Amino acid sequence: MASRDEIDFTYSLTDRIFRLSMGELADFSGAKYDGDFSLSLEQAQRRKHEYVAERIGIEPGRRVLDLGCGWGPLLNFVRSKKAKGVGVTLSSAQAAACKRNGLDVHLRDARQVTGDTFGPFDAVASLGAFEHFCSRDDWEAGRQDDVYSRLFASVAGLLPDKGRFYLQTMVFGRNMIPLEGIDIHAPRDSDAWYLALLGRQFPGSFLPFGAEQIIDSARPHFRLVSSTSGRLDYIETIRQWRKRFAAPSVRKTLLKLRLLPRWLSSADFRVAVTAGVSANTICFERELLDRYRMVFEKVQ
Repeated sequence: MASRDEIDFTYSLTDRIFRLSMGELADFSGAKYDGDFSLSLEQAQRRKHEYVAERIGIEPGRRVLDLGCGWGPLLNFVRSKKAKGVGVTLSSAQAAACKRNGLDVHLRDARQVTGDTFGPFDAVASLGAFEHFCSRDDWEAGRQDDVYSRLFASVAGLLPDKGRFYLQTMVFGRNMIPLEGIDIHAPRDSDAWYLALLGRQFPGSFLPFGAEQIIDSARPHFRLVSSTSGRLDYIETIRQWRKRFAAPSVRKTLLKLRLLPRWLSSADFRVAVTAGVSANTICFERELLDRYRMVFEKVQ
């Protein structure tokens, strides 16, 4: 799994820039446009939250766990429904921001959440965190399926029979190239270079090989209720994010200047922030990556 330092590299270093660009409860997971790209980003994110609520039953009095909760947008929505939300994240900055906003969030590895430490839940969700639950080292050691199976077993232990788990995650797409071909020194604009750049931006993280690997790993604890691709929605979401990050701001400029020591000391950081392109956008457009919204139900 991506370590706490690796998660902090991706999310905590730029925490304040994220929140200045996207709001105090920054929603850094793909929105739900359903092809209607006339929607604002806020409307599409609200549509996503309402979809999750409908699919897993976020209702007054119910207890909901958010694995990898980010800055707490889903937890805030849970609160608005008069349900009880609990979140975990490995980003210290995200956890602190959530607590400032009155959310019940813990700095903890999502794979270590058990009924003994957090009690039972009526529903569980994870939006955009599954990519961080397995590392390339895990895959190379042949542990990827086991990592996912253990996670599903852990989630099942938190839920009642027929309790639901909403999972939103990126996966390797139908045009994915062989992993050994990924190289930051490959020609710029090649598939190999974009995938390597993405790896620099999200160190320690690795993706499932399609939706089927996830579905297989969920057995025997869960049955799949629904699965839909949100690839095009994610492309539009990233486009909207980039517009907001690029919007001029004196405060953001000053914050970026404070990252200069990290830029000077870390080659990976320099590559990640100075490429001038959106690697994930290109990877989704070329179908090197895909993204799925999946609803699972615990079997008896």
